[in-house]
Amino acid sequence: MSSTPTLQDLMAAAARGDHAAFAQVYERTHAHLFGVALRILGRHQSAEDVLQEAFINIWKNAAAYRSSVGGQDIQPMTWLIAIVRNKALDALRSRTRRQETELDEEQGEGASTQAAAPSALDLFSAATQALRIEGCMGGLDGTHRQSLALAYYQGLTHSEVAARMGAPLGSVKAWIRRGLDKLKDCLKAQGVAA
Repeated sequence: MSSTPTLQDLMAAAARGDHAAFAQVYERTHAHLFGVALRILGRHQSAEDVLQEAFINIWKNAAAYRSSVGGQDIQPMTWLIAIVRNKALDALRSRTRRQETELDEEQGEGASTQAAAPSALDLFSAATQALRIEGCMGGLDGTHRQSLALAYYQGLTHSEVAARMGAPLGSVKAWIRRGLDKLKDCLKAQGVAA
């Protein structure tokens, strides 16, 4: 009876240059990893491009994957998600820089940027919203606030938040869920659509 190799086994084989094992890694993970990229970028084509770059990086650096670092287990999927997330964030920053450059060029040419530039009211509304969120975040329990900040401001996965906080994964998931619920309630109480 042949057992199906684990993702960890496949990563080890890919690190040794096994193309078939790498193809299995791709087959098992590409749909989930595409979802990660799409959530960050919001564009189908951009997510596909990032996924392609990520898998090239994964193939070249498969030997860099370690199942344990400093006594802490690291699942292959966590490592793969981190690569895709970093590539997607790089692409997002690059897109933002390109848009800023294009806007600067348009302004330099004397083109009308009134539609592209946010109005004073838009800026005020955004600042007010940020202050409300900050105020609501300040009212949360320390564990809820810290876990939300790590997950949403720093973009860490639940597992990474648990490792950073030295807490069980289940507790971190509960803190994030409860923190989001309390944040939503606080914003609703202020008349802000959450």
